[in-house]
Amino acid sequence: MLLKSMSGRIGVGVICLVLVGASPLRAEPVFDGLAGAWSGIGTMKPSDGPREKVRCKVAYNVTRPGRSLTLDLRCASDAYKMVLSANIEQSGTELSGNWFESEYRQGGKVYGTNKDGLIEARIEGNTVAALVTIQTKATHQSFLMEAPGSWMSEVAIELNKEAK
Repeated sequence: MLLKSMSGRIGVGVICLVLVGASPLRAEPVFDGLAGAWSGIGTMKPSDGPREKVRCKVAYNVTRPGRSLTLDLRCASDAYKMVLSANIEQSGTELSGNWFESEYRQGGKVYGTNKDGLIEARIEGNTVAALVTIQTKATHQSFLMEAPGSWMSEVAIELNKEAK
């Protein structure tokens, strides 16, 4: 029962991280520059508690140059561990894909747009829905997830691309 409750609670925080990999510089082929390893820190804000620091590592694999990628994400805080995988596609300015978090067995869909380097997306699962804004500049990514009414009401993460 506790695991099921925790999965619904952190599901929003987990799924917002899916879109970190879909952070382009422009609306043209965008995923090529993401290939490799990224890492960083951020915060998660539960609706009923203080902000908690989180550390993340992401590995991106471009599967179709400029238009398709997979990602493997691992994040940890003092209280939680998240292991996430995702497939993201871009067609024109439209983004779509799916995600799965293996620690808590949650998954769902990603829908959004990429216009002039700004990602605006909605993430949905059986127990969660969130709005995400993402931007990448050179070797730095940042995003903000907002999910009013959810247990994890806000997540903000900053990532930097690791040198080869």
